[in-house]
Amino acid sequence: MGARETTCAGDERANGEYRARMRWAPFVVFGLAISCGADPLPTSTAPRPSPSASSRVLVTTTSRTPRRDEDELFSAISARFLEQTLELRPDVATSLGDHRRDGHWPDLSEQGDAKERALYDTVSSELDGIDETRLSEEARVDFSILRTQVAFARFSQAELRPLRDNPLEWTALMGDGLDPFVSRDFAPLATRLQSLASRLNGLPTVVEQAKARLGTPSRVHTETAIEQNRGLIALVATGLEEHLNRSPAARGAVAPAAKRAETALRDFQQFLEGTLLPRSTADFRLGPERFEKKLRFVLDDPEVSPRELADSARALLTETRDAMVETALAAWPELMKGPPPKSATAAEKRGLVRSVLAKLAEDRPTNTSIVTEATEMLSAATTFVQSKDLVRIPEEACRVIEMPEYRRGVSIAYCDSTGPLETRQESFYAIAPTPKDWSKDRVTSFYREYNRNMLRNLTVHEAMPGHFLQAMHANRFKSGVRAIYSSGPFVEGWAVYTEWLMAKHGFGGPKTRLMRQKMALRMAANAVLDFGIHAGAMDEKQALALMTEEAFQEEGEAVGKWKRARLTSTQLSTYYYGFREMMRLRLAAEKRPAFAERAFNDGVLAHGSPPMRHLRTLLKL
Repeated sequence: MGARETTCAGDERANGEYRARMRWAPFVVFGLAISCGADPLPTSTAPRPSPSASSRVLVTTTSRTPRRDEDELFSAISARFLEQTLELRPDVATSLGDHRRDGHWPDLSEQGDAKERALYDTVSSELDGIDETRLSEEARVDFSILRTQVAFARFSQAELRPLRDNPLEWTALMGDGLDPFVSRDFAPLATRLQSLASRLNGLPTVVEQAKARLGTPSRVHTETAIEQNRGLIALVATGLEEHLNRSPAARGAVAPAAKRAETALRDFQQFLEGTLLPRSTADFRLGPERFEKKLRFVLDDPEVSPRELADSARALLTETRDAMVETALAAWPELMKGPPPKSATAAEKRGLVRSVLAKLAEDRPTNTSIVTEATEMLSAATTFVQSKDLVRIPEEACRVIEMPEYRRGVSIAYCDSTGPLETRQESFYAIAPTPKDWSKDRVTSFYREYNRNMLRNLTVHEAMPGHFLQAMHANRFKSGVRAIYSSGPFVEGWAVYTEWLMAKHGFGGPKTRLMRQKMALRMAANAVLDFGIHAGAMDEKQALALMTEEAFQEEGEAVGKWKRARLTSTQLSTYYYGFREMMRLRLAAEKRPAFAERAFNDGVLAHGSPPMRHLRTLLKL
């Protein structure tokens, strides 16, 4: 299961994308030469190959007339499947905004897995009975998405086995299962605390299921789960007091339930540290065969070549570094004294860019100021989008918050938006301060990377007009399938595209543009890391050299990304792939008469969050 969370710099939670809604299924920036300097396109801009015969029918129109009864049949099958899915996963239902089962946990035992497999078997058989060529265009897209995601779920159960091999699945599930009741206002506090008490009372069963099922994960996964579980203990031990003070009548139910949950989580901590960690000897690498299978599911692209994607991303590193020279020269007069140095040789170009990046790194926030500064930047970005009329701005608000401790350890920032079934929309742009046990030098390194201009670009990605804006648009598209199965490449591709879009129109000037290009290097390096680590044998030394020497990253950021790249697989490739495909669509649209930027952007967002190959079909590009 993915998450409807999204993160730019640190990106994925334990396994995923938008944190708000756990989008069901297993969850920067770069340049382009369109009236915005000379940033490079993705290396491969040739037309995509035609889909294979087996997949062509899913992405092309047909001369056969759609039948209303075929749409109705599919609608009935998908609605029944989604209802049964949410019944099996009440935690996901809560995240989506369906609160009928808020007090319950899913059955995470082997028997629970068997129920899910039976559901997948049933829906697969039912979908086989549909003539997809007679579905309407939107229904055909949903049909394809559902078939792909059911196949993905089967693959995940059979080959990835996350509940056995990844303790972060458990800590994330527990945190996501408790968080909405204290962080959101979808119901009166007393009602939410009643549901919370029920979930707290059920937490010991979840812990026992985790202890029974976890096998031999990798050490880095267990170490991170240990960190996150400490945050869960803090939440149930002391983090609920503020809410109980506001609703004293709930204390009688919540306080004893929280005590039982605390006892269970402390027992889980002992298990993680004393039992699981010593036997955490598995390889963190997915392996080339499983990586290729998973990548094609995650991208929903049966034609993608993992190696070609990584090679294309690696080529982009060189192209983007060259483009950064021009931007560094544009920023030089404002930042530096005297004339710029020579930039004829490759070494001189790198030296010029590094010197400007180093100067920008001096202008940085702190742990105490970062939330306030991000709030101000969100306001400025919103005003800028309005003034340029780039895209429809949602009526809903987005609030910047400090990331809860039990969600730290994988990402630096994420966007947390309410589910499409929720009646009251809320969105949070969450930022994580540095860990308390970090040295002064490491904190300095972190904020050199996340300096004020980088934070401005991060705010574009996470909030305006990136993930927050896109999530609010997506919630307006009424499709049960697309509500649950949000495409990570679309979500990340849009967010990266908006970084390019804002820089194209001058947001933040050359200084922020240079940070955007630096994020382009990071996006490309992400894809290279993903492939090199999980389909190859890239080690820490090679990974750090790639990030610090080729992508100009600070040591602290590179160390954190090395950890994240080992914890996750395939998600780091979604940024590059999604943006590449988004820009292909933009270039195709610009060739049409009377291209209008606002109309294109709104049109991209008008179909929910579909896979990129289906968006191409829906936009007729």
